[in-house]
Amino acid sequence: MDRLEAMSAFVAVVEAGGFSAASRRLGTPLTTLSRRVADLEAHLRSQLLTRTTRKVALTDAGQMFFQRSRKLLDELGESERLASGEYQAPRGSLTVSAPLALGRLHLAPIIAEFLSAYPEIDVELRLSDQFVDPVEDGIDVAVRVGQLPDSSLKALRVGSIRHVVCASPAYVARHGTPSTPSDLGGHHCVTFTGLEGAKAWTFRAGRRVERLAVRSRLAVNTAEAAADAAKAGVGITRLLCYQVSEAVLDGRLTLLLRKFEPAPLPVSLVSPEARLLPQKLKAFTDFVGPRLKARLVFDV
Repeated sequence: MDRLEAMSAFVAVVEAGGFSAASRRLGTPLTTLSRRVADLEAHLRSQLLTRTTRKVALTDAGQMFFQRSRKLLDELGESERLASGEYQAPRGSLTVSAPLALGRLHLAPIIAEFLSAYPEIDVELRLSDQFVDPVEDGIDVAVRVGQLPDSSLKALRVGSIRHVVCASPAYVARHGTPSTPSDLGGHHCVTFTGLEGAKAWTFRAGRRVERLAVRSRLAVNTAEAAADAAKAGVGITRLLCYQVSEAVLDGRLTLLLRKFEPAPLPVSLVSPEARLLPQKLKAFTDFVGPRLKARLVFDV
């Protein structure tokens, strides 16, 4: 038995929450992972995991072994990166996460420039509107929209974005322009469930912020679908400014209720805290930060 290999398999299973998830994440056959963990338990003569059909749980011995093993593997990985020169020159691979539309429209073009500038760095870009935990999901740096809770993550603010309400000129011509958020009760709305639910939108009322129920004629789970439906005249939608910026600039969507928009949301580059900062990560944040900030300016 390769003890380091077995220990890595055990830690991966715990962090992923199960053998199947770890198998998908590592690209390792499920039977191989199961055998490695079983061999490790046999070697230690101790049960580390309790298994059910849906998940695994650590035993007391497993909890202690997991904490020590993860620390050991982290230190080993850092030693390997140090020896390979990752801390002396920008080289290696980076896994980057970002919201779907923001990543496609703004981050991906910047990464293309970054790859040309740094030929010894490879990037895996993961786009998703689902919450991503950089530590648990093995992300080197993530673009995060919104206020950041206190955590072990290191954050660099790179700009801000706003929620905007918009509709097609044709829809406004047929149904009129709402003057206040309460007027939305008489309008058809297209809601994006990935933001804050399909039943209520948030607006600023003086110094207060209030949530207002809207009539959702169409609820969708991607920003692109919401924007497309609004452009087709289905109704009024509310999205983040970068999700509709192109359609607003070319006249396919018209902004509404501007003075009721809530405060902008910060956009940050976040990464797990590290004792030493790899040069590849420093190069990425130094390159991407100012360019992403410039692209997120929304002046219309």
